[in-house]
Amino acid sequence: MTNLSCSAETCVHNSDKCCCKGEILVDGANAKCCSETCCASFDERVQGCCTNEYETPCHALNVECEAESCIFNESRKCTAKEISIAGHGAKNANHTECASYRSR
Repeated sequence: MTNLSCSAETCVHNSDKCCCKGEILVDGANAKCCSETCCASFDERVQGCCTNEYETPCHALNVECEAESCIFNESRKCTAKEISIAGHGAKNANHTECASYRSR
């Protein structure tokens, strides 16, 4: 499992810079840098929308990764001990990125 810190506070799954989803997908099959990746699991928190108050923030979770050129990607699984998802003010998944992406 990977320790995750997430700055996408506009995501419905974000609670105190942790993810409540349990597993995320980092997209970016042809990525050559961080900005060409994104958290495909991002869902925008809409004002007035219901939220699950019973979700538990996870510090460590499974990270599926489609960024094949990342040094941490092994068979579509992230092997980094910790990663950071950047996405301050994100409105959709394309406004997020895996800030820990490192090209091979």
